[in-house]
Amino acid sequence: MEQQPIFTKRFMSLFFTNMAVFFVFYGLVTTLPLYAIGVLGKSDDASGLLVTVFLLSAILMRPFSGKLLDLFGKKRLLAISILFYLLCTVLYLFFKPFVLLLALRFFQGIWFSIATTASGSLAADIIPANKKGTGLGYFAMSTNLAVVLGPFLSLLIVQYTSFDVLFIVLSIIVTIGALLALTVKTSDLPKPMYVERNFKFGLHDLFEKKALPLAGLAALIAFAYAGVLSFLSLYAEQQNLLAAASYFYAVYAVAMMSVRPMTGKIYDTLGAKFVIIPSFVLFAIGLAILANADSTWIFLVSAVFIGAGFGTLNTSFQSLCIQATTPQRTGYATATYFTLFDVGIALGSFVFGIVAVNFSYAMIYYLSAVLVVVVFAIYMLLFVRNKKMA
Repeated sequence: MEQQPIFTKRFMSLFFTNMAVFFVFYGLVTTLPLYAIGVLGKSDDASGLLVTVFLLSAILMRPFSGKLLDLFGKKRLLAISILFYLLCTVLYLFFKPFVLLLALRFFQGIWFSIATTASGSLAADIIPANKKGTGLGYFAMSTNLAVVLGPFLSLLIVQYTSFDVLFIVLSIIVTIGALLALTVKTSDLPKPMYVERNFKFGLHDLFEKKALPLAGLAALIAFAYAGVLSFLSLYAEQQNLLAAASYFYAVYAVAMMSVRPMTGKIYDTLGAKFVIIPSFVLFAIGLAILANADSTWIFLVSAVFIGAGFGTLNTSFQSLCIQATTPQRTGYATATYFTLFDVGIALGSFVFGIVAVNFSYAMIYYLSAVLVVVVFAIYMLLFVRNKKMA
């Protein structure tokens, strides 16, 4: 039997399209709090709203994304959503009042939700069946690289130029992603279950029930990661380590990419639990180290553990959710995973914003480490002990 490759032209096009969308997302998540506080004169908890409002619209739209992909086509919706996402990115140059900025964030979250669901579902469709774990892991690296490169380059840009320059650069990146999305061939992919257009939505159209338990755990992992995503730059600034914040993401990337080839093979040959269990441990240790970061080297050591731990957990749980269902339901499984993941990020950003105001940024990471240990215990009891999707 001829071995089907993972890294085809359309896989790479989807990879970089998805990376462009997430690059803008993570770049803005990292820098908009600085923009809100430093330029607009807002408080820490108000700056957290810029993340929460964005994810709120993404969460509201995400459950509908799976059926919308069936009704209108995955490639078509990917192209439409990324074009609107581009428009929103350009508008950051003109929407200066905080209220307008919040409205823009809400509107952009809608198209972020559709674009990422479409790209993730298309990637799942084109990856060979016997290489799903490895292939989805590699595709998820597009998101993980964006986690690194988005904040890294965005922080450098705002440190040495201005926020307007940042918005221009991000707009160019999304434009490249949109052009690549148009090149993806989809004629040979699995056809949707809906032959006729039925615009009625039931629970079956909103969530993939087989993916819900795993996506629920992913939401708790995302909640723990929200403190890193939303408040790392502010924490670094408080610790006089803002220059090191950019390099945090670079170290994170190296750690994540170093373990990816090994974890992908282990996932496909031995099983998910052999990847997930050590990743929980690494993530918890990284958060505990970050809570005690009072020097550049400790700050960067935490990035090694968080990159290897969270980066692997994210890809593993997404792969498990997709593998839990049929090829015709990959859009729904992807939407379910991202819906609950976004809920975790949104709630985490909101709750940890309150923790930052009333306690400290360090307390955010202590609490996050404790939560990861609790989620690890739940995973062991519900999935590994009962041998369900472990």
